[in-house]
Amino acid sequence: MTKSFLQPVIGLEIHAELNTASKMFCSCRNDSVEAHPNVNVCPVCMGHPGTLPVINKEAVKKVIKTGLALNCRIPEHSKFDRKNYFYPDLPKGYQISQYDAPLCGEGYLDIGDGKRVRITRVHLEEDTGRLIHAGEHSLVDFNRAGVPLMELVTKPDIKSAQEAKKFAQELQLILRYLEVSNADMEKGEMRIEANISLGREGKMGTKVEVKNLNSFRTVERAIEYEIERQAGILESGEKVIQETRGWHDVKQITFSQRGKEEAHDYRYFPEPDLPPLRVGTSEYLDQIRAEIPELPQQRRQRFIEEYKLGPKEAELFVSQKDLGEYYEKVVSELREWIKEQEHRGLYRIEFEKLAKIAANYIVSDLLGLLKGASPAGKDFLISAEDFAELITLIYEGKISSKIAKTVLAEMLQTGADPHHIIEEKQLTRVEGQGEIERIVKEAISQNGKAAEDYKKGKAAALQFLVGQVMAKTKGRVDPEAARQLLTKFL
Repeated sequence: MTKSFLQPVIGLEIHAELNTASKMFCSCRNDSVEAHPNVNVCPVCMGHPGTLPVINKEAVKKVIKTGLALNCRIPEHSKFDRKNYFYPDLPKGYQISQYDAPLCGEGYLDIGDGKRVRITRVHLEEDTGRLIHAGEHSLVDFNRAGVPLMELVTKPDIKSAQEAKKFAQELQLILRYLEVSNADMEKGEMRIEANISLGREGKMGTKVEVKNLNSFRTVERAIEYEIERQAGILESGEKVIQETRGWHDVKQITFSQRGKEEAHDYRYFPEPDLPPLRVGTSEYLDQIRAEIPELPQQRRQRFIEEYKLGPKEAELFVSQKDLGEYYEKVVSELREWIKEQEHRGLYRIEFEKLAKIAANYIVSDLLGLLKGASPAGKDFLISAEDFAELITLIYEGKISSKIAKTVLAEMLQTGADPHHIIEEKQLTRVEGQGEIERIVKEAISQNGKAAEDYKKGKAAALQFLVGQVMAKTKGRVDPEAARQLLTKFL
């Protein structure tokens, strides 16, 4: 562990590929992951002499939408700049980026527990190509070159690896809710770099950048390792070197790559082939604001307040948006059922209890049966109406929990409605006190040792007998009713 006077100071730089149809400055398809290497290329994104870039309007809009969702200041004017450096995957020998006039200025993102992380800027640039290393050779795939790439830079407000991970996860959710980026880290659509230093008495130390962290787990582990590494250096009386480091996933360590470049090393100057932009007009921003949906934090709070869900359930429905949307469709059907019952004057329905039962069966049972599939997928056969019907049967006590699980599995396989399945498989609950008493007495007579054990004070024997009753009826008896009758007869 680090000494108490060594305080971690962490800032993040996060790149996200935008999901536009075409690239940033040309009409090539934005399909860098699925396509065969070097097919989505043209003279513009390959940097051939005499070609001129044209700004992708939709990419600009997506960045501004992200900025508004992150409470950023949107300046009226912006521009593109040339960032000059050489690397084999950079076809032009420079990158069109933004330097001193980004599309989005200062903002912030709240990540829970009262923690707010300030954002310095969000800007737009073009992505580089991709290097593929094969033995002693390196191959270049230029499909990704020119893909619109959004970069977000935070203030050094993050104090731990856990906070950094939480910020990245919340940002990924926001990008997906806004539908500006798929932000799939495994596919390189979202990449994270962490700037880490250890300061004494509130002062920042020497900054080290750890690049290309491609999973949330890696973000957390790399930062934790780097904090410990720097602490060891400082506690031994040596100085931390400002540099860029990589993460070795097998060894679980960071390693030195090169000395850290400063802004002047890139020799920025305004991109001469692109005009300045006027974006921050009230009419344009109002139009974009109107397209911003309910965001994760708002959704989290609403699920807790409206449906009385616990934080873990709400978080699951927020992080898996399609699952949350399916849950709300089920709840909508339940509301209609409640109206129908109350209109008929049958009895008063407890909406919160119904909503809770629905959440429990989706989270515990349906999610397990789906095995990673989505309720929004074309192969998902359970309509929200049928799922709501299943919940009402459970609520009214017409089927046991065990039967409900059986019916749900059958619904997933066949798409049949629960009433049809229950009737076809004869799963209706055993009714009539006399019939239930007969089954209970039979269970006692066939399991004499367990009955005697219970009379001797062994409580577990009662549960065994309840299990025997449930087995005989295939779950068609209320287990609590079986328990009470067993206790009575024993």
